[in-house]
Amino acid sequence: MSPLLAGFAGLLLFASAWELAGFGAPPALKRARRRARALAAGMSVDARSARSRAAERLERAGLGRRVSIRAFLVAKGGGAALGSLAFAVVAPVAPGRLLPALAVGLVAAGFLAPDAAAERAARKRRERIAAALPDALDLLAVGAAAGRSPVTMFAEVGAGTAGPLAGELAITVADIQAGVAQGAALDDLRRRTGAVELGALSGALERSRRYGSPLADQLHAQAAALRRAERRRIEERAARAAPKIQLVVALVLVPSALLAIAAALVAHSDALFGGI
Repeated sequence: MSPLLAGFAGLLLFASAWELAGFGAPPALKRARRRARALAAGMSVDARSARSRAAERLERAGLGRRVSIRAFLVAKGGGAALGSLAFAVVAPVAPGRLLPALAVGLVAAGFLAPDAAAERAARKRRERIAAALPDALDLLAVGAAAGRSPVTMFAEVGAGTAGPLAGELAITVADIQAGVAQGAALDDLRRRTGAVELGALSGALERSRRYGSPLADQLHAQAAALRRAERRRIEERAARAAPKIQLVVALVLVPSALLAIAAALVAHSDALFGGI
């Protein structure tokens, strides 16, 4: 029983580390995170406190207005306490050599569980934003061709669509109307969502403002590029699924079929070997 619990604790710890490290994230997002960590390495400890990291994670997950930082930190402490309680329950029956690893694994898994859940929610939210972005870019391109300003286009897209991207565009419009510079508001939008694809939108708007380049053509091109990238990701995912299906067939379906054949042979063994 105790080795099973230790393995379960290790699995929870590995899953939490996987979510926090973002191994399932796109390569571009991984590069952006590495750059952010390199910049953060030069910041003071106070600027990267536990509260600021928790606030950033909740904001990327879309939970910043529903879950307070205090509640999130309390959940982390509560998870660690539950891990300690679980260790206290299983310690009397666990082998002595497994006690240190079991204690560390259960407490760490409980402490990191809220972070892992928030990171997973942020990844799902980012995927929804990335999926909705090509259609939003096409709508923005139509507005740009009609001569509307970027703020007006953002407001129309935010009001006429649903989902996390529409809500974030509405926040961006409110920031710009409150006096925040357009570039700064878009940078804040990209930081809140973690969607690196929004950097291309910011660049297109800046080029159009500075050099007068056609904005509609750039937005249509970006939407087409995002759809091609999504199609490639789907094809790669389908290609990776084929070996997994073959493994399931080899390990589950083939043995079950052989067992059915063997059962039929055993059931009719008298008729098959009666004449021998």
